[in-house]
Amino acid sequence: MKRRPSPARGLRPLRSVALAVAALALMAGAAGAQAVDPALRAALKQAVEDSDSFTSRFDAEVWLLDMSARLKARMPDTDRRMEFLRLLHREAKRAGLKPEWVLAVIEVESDFNRFAISYAGARGLMQVMPFWLDEIGHPEDNLFNVQTNLRMGCTILRYYLDREDGDLTRALARYNGSLGSNRYPLKVFQALNDTWYPQ
Repeated sequence: MKRRPSPARGLRPLRSVALAVAALALMAGAAGAQAVDPALRAALKQAVEDSDSFTSRFDAEVWLLDMSARLKARMPDTDRRMEFLRLLHREAKRAGLKPEWVLAVIEVESDFNRFAISYAGARGLMQVMPFWLDEIGHPEDNLFNVQTNLRMGCTILRYYLDREDGDLTRALARYNGSLGSNRYPLKVFQALNDTWYPQ
């Protein structure tokens, strides 16, 4: 899988605050010499303050800023986008998954529509089947709730990854219910390569 270099690579010696401000300024300049968006700055600051799934505040700032820029077209509201990315990172790490994998799965499954319903009845961002709520004794839970959907979707993907001894292709096919076909995994890998490649 071809990996693109991260725009943040090579900037690690800079202080975290300086990096975030410089990156915001560059983004603003590229968008037409606009001033730094104060709402984005505030949302990033808040997301970084609540960054328990990151190894450091620096890593939180770099990842959140980078992924926020990639997600902006699909999720324009800054506060919602930062809260989503923070939740996604936490749930992915909790399940032992790379957050970028989860972003790629969500793009293919629902294109970031939290209210998506498939023809088979799968719901939400990660298209979780509602029968699981009864199976685990939580029929009152709401699969359109972002955190609930991420928690269940990440847990299911982790289970299949373990079942397939770390083979992500087969785990993704199981997740989609299409084991034996590489069509769905290839779509996820394409999304990962095009948009959600790791830093």
